[in-house]
Amino acid sequence: MKGNAKRGAELSFGSFGIKALEECWMTGRQIEAARQAITRHMKREGQLWIRIFPDKPVTKKPAEVRMGKGKGAPEYFVARISPGRVLFEIEGVSEEIAKESLRLGAQKLPIATKYLVRRDYDAELA
Repeated sequence: MKGNAKRGAELSFGSFGIKALEECWMTGRQIEAARQAITRHMKREGQLWIRIFPDKPVTKKPAEVRMGKGKGAPEYFVARISPGRVLFEIEGVSEEIAKESLRLGAQKLPIATKYLVRRDYDAELA
């Protein structure tokens, strides 16, 4: 996987977000674990957008099976992540809660991430 994200590199929905700094295949379980950590810390206030979706099937053959006999069955699904891709966005909570929530969610992910704030975000209005 070469190059940076061509789309999905800007905040579109929320005022806060996290952006990938490395490339990887992120599984549906990893995305769900991060989502749960973020929503738990937000106490279900505000709104969360998940900007990635695991749409690539990864197949695997059973253990101790001989070569040949076709391709294995799908084991799990992954989302292809490029550097610069926005993974999660948050709106409707204070900046302190958003920053801590996204930090807790980022700990569940297998890559380094960066915290983002919308360019025109004003703390007095929130």
